[in-house]
Order: sequence, then structure tokens, then C-alpha cells
Amino acid sequence: MNIIDEVRDAVISIPPGRVASYGDIGQWIGTGPRQVGRAMSLLHDNSVPWWRVVHADGTPPTCHDGRAAQLLHNEDTPMLGARVNMERAPHQPQPPTPQSDSADRDKA
Repeated sequence: MNIIDEVRDAVISIPPGRVASYGDIGQWIGTGPRQVGRAMSLLHDNSVPWWRVVHADGTPPTCHDGRAAQLLHNEDTPMLGARVNMERAPHQPQPPTPQSDSADRDKA
């Protein structure tokens, strides 16, 4: 899986009303926030809820003609003025389910 696929999967996992920062996603997949931003810019998939990825201070992205704030509002995302309330809205991803060693041995 490449970084674009990893970012896409991470963003798709964020439920409505929750957000993650570029840095959060970077921590989940083992890269930096700038690389996450670059990968986001290469996503051309309308099913990816890009507006749920915000800056660390809760500032919504300004791409897509600044529509993120309205989309977040439509999902009842907790806000503090023009920013997302990062204490009330962060998404905590579920850790990956470990695969059993026996399944790996069976493949060998």
C-alpha cells in the first residue's frame, strides 16, 4: 500500500462529526503532516471526506472554495468560532486487528 492509499483509508475512517489533524494522520500511518497534506492533494476521489482533516489548531482547510467549514457544520462537528473544538471532536482510530501467526504460517 502506498502513502496515498494509507491517507485515503485513514480519512475514510473518520466518522461524521469528528476530525483528525494532518499530524494525527501522519502519526497513524508513520509519516509527517506535510506528506499527509501532499497525499491529500493527490486524492481525486469524491468519496473521501477531505473536510474532516484540519490543521492542528482546528482550522479547517481552505481548499475547495472554503467549503470545509460549512460541511463540518452540516455534520454537527463541535466548533469554537471558526475552528473545530479539538478537545471535543478528535477521532481516535481503532488499532489494527493483529493477524494470527497461524494464518501467516498457512500462507508460507
